[in-house]
Amino acid sequence: MHFSIPDTQETKDANGSIFTSYNIYVNGVFHCSVRYRQLHQFHEELKKEFGASALPAFPPKKILPLSPSQVEERRTLLERYIQLASQDVQISNSDQFNGFLSMAQQETQKQEPENVSLAAYLMNGHKITVNIVSTNQTEEILEAVASQIEIPDEYVYYFGLYLVRKEEGGDNSIVRKLQDFESPYISLKAANKEGVHRIVLRKSYWDSSFDDDLLENKITMNLLYVQAVSDIERQWVLATKDQLKHLTTLQERGSKRDYVRLARTLKYYGYIQFRPCVTDYPNPNSRVLVAAGNKELNFRVQVQDQIKEGSFKITRMRCWRITTTYPEGSGDSSSSSSPNLELSFEYLMARDTLKWITITSSQAMLMSMCLQNMVDELIMKKQGKKFKKPQDHTKSPQTIGVNGETTHYGDNTHFKRQSRESQVDSKAVHNDDQSAINKAMGSVKKISDKFSKSSKAENSITQNDAFEQIGDDDL
Repeated sequence: MHFSIPDTQETKDANGSIFTSYNIYVNGVFHCSVRYRQLHQFHEELKKEFGASALPAFPPKKILPLSPSQVEERRTLLERYIQLASQDVQISNSDQFNGFLSMAQQETQKQEPENVSLAAYLMNGHKITVNIVSTNQTEEILEAVASQIEIPDEYVYYFGLYLVRKEEGGDNSIVRKLQDFESPYISLKAANKEGVHRIVLRKSYWDSSFDDDLLENKITMNLLYVQAVSDIERQWVLATKDQLKHLTTLQERGSKRDYVRLARTLKYYGYIQFRPCVTDYPNPNSRVLVAAGNKELNFRVQVQDQIKEGSFKITRMRCWRITTTYPEGSGDSSSSSSPNLELSFEYLMARDTLKWITITSSQAMLMSMCLQNMVDELIMKKQGKKFKKPQDHTKSPQTIGVNGETTHYGDNTHFKRQSRESQVDSKAVHNDDQSAINKAMGSVKKISDKFSKSSKAENSITQNDAFEQIGDDDL
């Protein structure tokens, strides 16, 4: 997960008092707005659970009101704190951490717990309606959807819930995978303020060998079939005329398992395709189609009158980062000019040659998350771990106070009510002396440099380094 606090806002409470709230973005998307005292209470609860030595330093309290420069300093320190704290897997996977983010989202969006219906869709448009509580988190919704269509427990977490946007041309594009610290109902409602979105159930793994498990069950096999048909129809997966003819025959026969097995042999099976964008490789301003899958980023670059293809393996990426840039003359994020997102990765072109390659795309954050997810899956397989099951985790209870004044999450953390882009840099570091991949999160920092006369004004870069040790067998 990639955290940032790029800005603040002045807010009035119920008594008319003005206070500063800090806007937290997760994976490049606005998540919540919280007060300093809420973050301080969050820190105290983490200390009780994990000990002070496991946590970074928290910005100290101030007696007097803060000046604008002091508010900015505190914003930077709070951002640094949550970025560093989130890099400890035990902390970021804890009920305290996820409960805080979940409750903060509820408070920011002023969403009371209520019984509602939520629709999730398959890739063919089939609608699955589940009855939930509006504040249920993603894992709870995923398990409810899985139960509704009778996915066996051992296969539930082979799938994920994705936020998908309907584009002007009628096509659908994946925005992001929903995380457990958020409520899908709240996230969908917020997203629909900026266009038509829906929640879609898709397989969430990258290694197609996991298909073998799902093909043994009629329900999960059918889900694979539906997704394969959709990806082939939208040309995310490429097939020759003869292959398409064979696939059509299998469809007519109702041979879904054989259809999936044939689809697995096709180019780009299991990949996510992104909208056309621009890269500086092999030449500046090259038009490119990018796809993520099979432990790589695949490029189809237009070079003069030809399309040239190349792939960049995740095991040879030393690092990657997301940068927000603003057009020349716009100055900073306060401008009305739309910012550009860039994904840059440092790639081991040869044994002793590293090269930075940049992609400019509105989907750069999704590309970054795909890279991280592929790395995480590679680590999981190397460590011999399996997908979790619904019974592998328990949720701490959440209760609403009598007057709606206080909400409890975890054991005893209190979240008091309030009235109410900078992105990431993730690293996968190459190390020739290591044969295993050992995950560790690196440091994160906020850089705010403004170049008023530059053709590419970098307003805000947040770095979140996920160090990986890659052995020779991975090259």
